[in-house]
Amino acid sequence: MPTVKILIIPGSLRTGSHNAKLAAAAAHEFALADVDVTRLSLGDYPLPIYDGDLEAKSGVPKNAINLKRMIGAHNGVLLVTPEYNSSVPPLLKNAIDWVSRVRDPHESPGQVFRERAFALAAASEGKLGGSRCLAALRLILSGCRAPVIPNQVALSFADQAYDEMDHLKHAGDIAALRDMVRQLIEFAQQLK
Repeated sequence: MPTVKILIIPGSLRTGSHNAKLAAAAAHEFALADVDVTRLSLGDYPLPIYDGDLEAKSGVPKNAINLKRMIGAHNGVLLVTPEYNSSVPPLLKNAIDWVSRVRDPHESPGQVFRERAFALAAASEGKLGGSRCLAALRLILSGCRAPVIPNQVALSFADQAYDEMDHLKHAGDIAALRDMVRQLIEFAQQLK
């Protein structure tokens, strides 16, 4: 059976981001599970703010097409995001909006979302661990008709969650991450 391919997309470009650290921890867990894992930066896919008039005038930007194809080359996607004002950061929301507009020949709208398993994770210095953002992101993805696994990670007090090597140090956080990783692999295998 071919190896499952998982794409990890952090929703933050910030230096020292707790979410980038969580994405790295997830990538390590996927690698331990013998999964082909890719982690990208949305900074490598710069996009203008979505505007229907811009799309009508200039078409979908090449970076949106490339990002959509990167998602399409994987069986599952993990979105790891900070929480901005109890919701999804504009960087990630804008990427989703643009990718939802890409349609290759012989595809139905949003097909790339419907044919992949998605998982969600957030890290926050607060006690809710970004859970409000995860609820908002789950709603956005449901609008794209993306299958999102039930398990998610909301890493509370993220400023205290990592050791000096940027590894998660609390057993409960490690277990939650591993449970989510296993569930995403299982769902991704079913969609292959």
